Amino acid sequence: MAGVPRPRLSRAVEAQEAVKEIIVRRGLVAGDPLPTESELMEELGISRNSVREALKALQAVGIVDIRHGFGMFVGRMSLAGLVDELAFHSRITLLDGRNHLQHLVEIREILETGLVQRLIDLGPSDMSAVAEVMARMEAEAAAGEVSPEIDRLFHDVLYRPLGNPLVSQLLGAFWDVYYQLRGHLGAPDESPADVARRHGDIYAAVLAGDKAAAVRAVGAHFDGVRNRLARLRPDH
Repeated sequence: MAGVPRPRLSRAVEAQEAVKEIIVRRGLVAGDPLPTESELMEELGISRNSVREALKALQAVGIVDIRHGFGMFVGRMSLAGLVDELAFHSRITLLDGRNHLQHLVEIREILETGLVQRLIDLGPSDMSAVAEVMARMEAEAAAGEVSPEIDRLFHDVLYRPLGNPLVSQLLGAFWDVYYQLRGHLGAPDESPADVARRHGDIYAAVLAGDKAAAVRAVGAHFDGVRNRLARLRPDH
């Protein structure tokens, strides 16, 4: 509505925006040094407390990396804050019919269904890293347990040929939420051999360039998680 003044930002919020503007204006990238507190105070014309409050807020979201004894730097993108928030809200809704974790699993399945088709569209690529991970997974399954680390690594290396660094970070964030809550989901329905086989089906479909088989394999991969979540519903 015309004529209505916009609410004034707090000094700390103004400082946050000003620091982000400095990063953009100077063309700084992850790892580059930032001005000191004193330099920011002088450049922005605000108090030390406001500068520190702003820097702490930016550190919490990964924009600023404060290394005590070394200085301040442009941070590397992190989804840690998002993971913590999603894990918390998923945990408090596990049993009340508003299961956020179920929604997250659905989103991840949709994402991977699209990614695996995109990977096949890309054409033949070097799958040696995936083959190595599959060999390690099958060895673990034969020993009686597939580790969370090797499971996560499979998805990471599978989509690397896409050349999109956000894919790894997003899938990693979903995985971290699930891993934090795994103790609330009860025992898995799948045996280690089943886990390895379902990952192997995805790998085989990609190698064959078979989109339909790849989509089915991704869906089957998430069946175990869906079954565990279904047991948590109030009507079960």
